Amino acid sequence: MHEDDEDAFADNHAERAQARALGERARDGGLRFEAYLTSDQADWLLQRVERGLFHDPSEAVFAIVQNFIELEPHRDLRDELLRRMLDVSAADLESSRPADEVFDELHRELAKPRPEPARWEKIAR
Repeated sequence: MHEDDEDAFADNHAERAQARALGERARDGGLRFEAYLTSDQADWLLQRVERGLFHDPSEAVFAIVQNFIELEPHRDLRDELLRRMLDVSAADLESSRPADEVFDELHRELAKPRPEPARWEKIAR
């Protein structure tokens, strides 16, 4: 963990305590958890499952976490990737709409009823 990370995540005491409590069991037997993906993330992932890149969403999460673990010691590469992502975002902002227009649209969207998220069911083999 980077020294700044400790302060950045200081407000999630219950989650951090749960992680400590589960640590030994997880080291012995792994960890299962439920994840929520936004619609664009879900679309990205399901397209890759459809194309056969991953067997199911859990395999994708496994591969993505493994990639993150392997990048962790190379903070310079992670920082460069973040810089490039921020550059793309900044370029998108240059052609952005006025904030009041965006917030009005956001309020309208948030007021709409939200559909239930799709749920992946593991297929027994």
